[in-house]
Amino acid sequence: MARNKRRFDPYRQPGLFDKMPGERDVASGELQVAISGGEMPSSVPPPPLSESPLGELARPNSVSRLKFISFGSGSSGNCAYIGDDRFGVLIDAGVDYAHVMGELRRQGISMDKVRGIILTHDHGDHTRYAYNILRNNRHMALYATPRAFNGMLRRHSISRRIKDYHHPVYKEIAFNVGDFVITPFEVMHDGTDNVGFLISAGGGAFRFVVVTDLGVVSERAHFYMSQATALMLESNYDAAMLRDGHYPEYLKARIAAETGHLDNADAADWLRENYTPQLRHVFLCHLSNDNNTPEIAVAASRQALLDAGAASVGDGSLSLDSRQAPVQLVALPRFDPSPMYIIRY
Repeated sequence: MARNKRRFDPYRQPGLFDKMPGERDVASGELQVAISGGEMPSSVPPPPLSESPLGELARPNSVSRLKFISFGSGSSGNCAYIGDDRFGVLIDAGVDYAHVMGELRRQGISMDKVRGIILTHDHGDHTRYAYNILRNNRHMALYATPRAFNGMLRRHSISRRIKDYHHPVYKEIAFNVGDFVITPFEVMHDGTDNVGFLISAGGGAFRFVVVTDLGVVSERAHFYMSQATALMLESNYDAAMLRDGHYPEYLKARIAAETGHLDNADAADWLRENYTPQLRHVFLCHLSNDNNTPEIAVAASRQALLDAGAASVGDGSLSLDSRQAPVQLVALPRFDPSPMYIIRY
């Protein structure tokens, strides 16, 4: 039986987007996507929008679909793209630039539309190709916390010229890239500094939450994950496969620690306890090559979603049955690019 890996801090201070007395909830319902480009990345919040559930940090527009691609997800390299026809960002930079550029081109997406890299933490499988990508695309910026950025320079052989591209960001302080409002938040992992991201658009109607590389679902991570209309969630290992596998004991202990990785059962437990109809897409990420399989991970989360009340669970395909399901569930490939997923209003 999986151990409980969700941890709460009774002494925490309220976060930037905590609900305050008299504040209304973000409307639930079908996923609405709104993204646009046209401006260079900026850390300055947009003009106030009094009717927005997210207050002054949200701007609506008319775009009604989003494109999501993973170029690789696992300890061999992590990188994904999220955007629309005019604008997008990369999530991490652990996959070779030529591979990323080639796949984007194959999908009809120019690198000119990619405005920056948002960095979850400083491990090499998330940062290895950051400078190569940036120096070939000088219009892009690197968004990382100062500690994560310095940890990357300290841990890895990366040109110090990458400092020219760094835009420091801070946990629970939202920043803008184009019309995305992006909020980093604390996750539990053993990097120098580790964040997940809430990527919001459309006045808060679209909320894509990234939580990869975490050992437990902390209270702050739970707060942001609970807002998701689309969730990129780590489901790294099967506990029995890890326990009985060939890894040395110190490595097994590191993976299973609170600052390690999330196993299938704990990822599924979170979905079982917190699924609501606002969550329309779940992308399981960072699956272990040695201690997991996509079939095992998907089966655990699928059953959890059904237990939580989902009428059916789609597989992300274009089949009629899948498209009619209220929630889509896929495991992102470890070494290969995923299909391009269209997330619609």
